[in-house]
Amino acid sequence: MKIKNSVLCIYAAAILLLPTTVSAQNDTSGTPNRLTIGGYGEAVFSRHFYSDNVFRYSHAERYADAKGYSRVDLPHAVIMLGYDFGHGWTMGTEIEFEHGGVEAAVEKETEETGEFEQEIERGGEVALEQFWLQKSFGSHLNIRAGHIVVPVGMTNNGHLPTQFFTVYRPEGENTILPCTWHETGVSLRGRAGKWRYELQLLPGLNAFMFNDQGWVHNGSASPYEFRPANTPATAVRIDWTGLKGLRLGLSGYAGTSFNNDIVTDERSRYADVKGTVVIGAFDFQYRSRHFLVRGNADYGYLGDASAISTHNKNQTTMTGNPYPHTTVGQSAWDAALECGLDLLSWSKSSQKCYLFGRYDHYDSFVPAKGQTDVEWCNRQVVCCGVNYFPLPEVAIKAEAGVRLLADQYNNEPYFALGITWAGYFKR
Repeated sequence: MKIKNSVLCIYAAAILLLPTTVSAQNDTSGTPNRLTIGGYGEAVFSRHFYSDNVFRYSHAERYADAKGYSRVDLPHAVIMLGYDFGHGWTMGTEIEFEHGGVEAAVEKETEETGEFEQEIERGGEVALEQFWLQKSFGSHLNIRAGHIVVPVGMTNNGHLPTQFFTVYRPEGENTILPCTWHETGVSLRGRAGKWRYELQLLPGLNAFMFNDQGWVHNGSASPYEFRPANTPATAVRIDWTGLKGLRLGLSGYAGTSFNNDIVTDERSRYADVKGTVVIGAFDFQYRSRHFLVRGNADYGYLGDASAISTHNKNQTTMTGNPYPHTTVGQSAWDAALECGLDLLSWSKSSQKCYLFGRYDHYDSFVPAKGQTDVEWCNRQVVCCGVNYFPLPEVAIKAEAGVRLLADQYNNEPYFALGITWAGYFKR
């Protein structure tokens, strides 16, 4: 879920990694490690030195001298549980509380001329982010079915707060891709030597939820009590760890997206519209005694972007519908690099203190032929800060940065503090 204009984020969440092999002894020994409970979380304060007015891009001159704002928030609070049933069968669940609230739903009333109705008691969501059952045939082959994370991009593959330097999740990928991306589907996964692979069959994204600011970010979300699955899609990831401290990863996604909703448009002018989404991503991490370096590059293409934009903008005639009513670009991209120097690596201390810098450049709206560019969607983010790890599971973060936009807009400086953790209660 995109975190927009948040100031104080308190993440309390839990991630679970279950073993992919189970020995016969574990089935009968009665050892206490069959149940796994883990978690991760963040508490954040941030100050934004720019206006959060919705017209700050369309009328930038009015907000050049804005005083800014501060906020508090609970973006994620997740608990994950896992259990080893034995004989190669394991399960995992992840329950996520976003912004400390409960989930709201949109329904289409069949007795009120088909109008959409939405009821919200408070902000935030409660969502089931993972819910799967896995059968392991060895480290080389595991079959996982249920609600699973889609590991396309660096952040979706490593979204714990101790796996990136910034206080919030890295902005570029968190803007243009669903993050954390989770779908109900089937996965084949395993390891072979220095290689790790995963192949997934999933429902396609929903083109009716695409927009200019986030490209396909909201396409995996469903405002209903179920997820429309009219079109299929596939995702794949391959990681290589052949050199000490180095990991290289390639990931991708492909599927159609148009009419993947409870409302379908069968008018003749949309008969050939498929809305094919193709995403390719590369990411890496290198860790040595003194340095930790991460980087990524993502590119996505959307077929029929002009037709989808026209269709989505026309949905304003449907009362109460949940669609964004904006154009969507033909493509989007992101490139980022972050590097941290451990200031305590020359001492005998087991603690770590990374002085880091990060550069992120992304564009969530690259227009198709005939579309008007949305120039404020092309952004650069430059930041630096400190990550102090008194324990491997705990990090205290400080970050200062600026979001750089085209000359006609106002740049957006900010400052953020965060306390984070990621670990196991029982393993």
